[in-house]
Amino acid sequence: MTRVGVVGAGAGAAALTHVLDRTTDAEVTVLEKSGGLCGRAATRRHGDLTYDYGANYLKSDDGRVNDLVSEVLGTDGLVDVTEPVYTFDRDGAVSPGRAADEHKWSYGAGLTQVAKRLFGGTDATVHRRTRVESIARDDGSWTLTDTDGTEWGPFDALVLNPPAPQTAALLRSTDWHDDRRDALLAAVEAVDYRAVYTAVLHYEFELDRPYYALVNTDKEHDVGWIAREECKAGHVPDGQSLLVVQSVHDWAIEHYDDDATENVAALAGMTADIIGDDRLAEPAWSDHQGWRYALPEGGVASGPVDSAEDAGLYCVGDWVPGEGRLHAAIRCGLDAGERMAYAL
Repeated sequence: MTRVGVVGAGAGAAALTHVLDRTTDAEVTVLEKSGGLCGRAATRRHGDLTYDYGANYLKSDDGRVNDLVSEVLGTDGLVDVTEPVYTFDRDGAVSPGRAADEHKWSYGAGLTQVAKRLFGGTDATVHRRTRVESIARDDGSWTLTDTDGTEWGPFDALVLNPPAPQTAALLRSTDWHDDRRDALLAAVEAVDYRAVYTAVLHYEFELDRPYYALVNTDKEHDVGWIAREECKAGHVPDGQSLLVVQSVHDWAIEHYDDDATENVAALAGMTADIIGDDRLAEPAWSDHQGWRYALPEGGVASGPVDSAEDAGLYCVGDWVPGEGRLHAAIRCGLDAGERMAYAL
């Protein structure tokens, strides 16, 4: 039986695993460093609250991904946000104007359902809290070693799903002396990322606004995005509000290691000014997350990626096509899964 190793349990890896399960008899082993699934399409719960604190929704910009949502993931619990996205400028002035996405999907249980449902529909084995430290290739097979010294494999093919900087770190530790490895490493290292700092702000009152979210279009404000989770059915109890506020890159880098309480207070204060409600400066409860590798600025060169696949090494994730969107990661995984199935 063909054995496939996967590093990272993001949406791209989940989509690839789905394809392999449908088209091959491959045995898939997934090693995920965290306790969750779906990478930056992450969901947390706090009491009666459910919130997507990384990627906020799944766009319907790809027909194949749309088919996956309706035919494979299932519409049970599917949430489609209907309120529009407004814009704001460097001065915090809000106005309608951004072209609306046809669908803004999540689930009642959160966006992490994308990976949970994809992996759950396969025979893959997923090991969480297992951080891969190094990779080796010998006699045409791949092996992985985690931080506890446990060796995994051998695998006939290997998939790398972490963000590009973390994938590059693994490639640098790879015991594979081949020009294809060197070319791939250089290409992956060239992918730049934007960081984001997220504040989650909960209020015991209902915020009455005509929009789901606000986006800064001139990229000259310290806040880049504000979303209202109460617009997603089942996420926030009636009469309450929950805002997911994301900073821009420069602010995140400057404050990434600052005290979290101060960061949240600063973002809450700016949110109150933008939305025009002083009450928002003092949330009843808050959460936070720093995303050092949030959004790729561009894609990876295709030549080195294609050459590595000839050796059974595949890269998946939104950074491969260079579009920091959940649907892009899923489509990348579907396409890579088909190429791998054909090669196997």
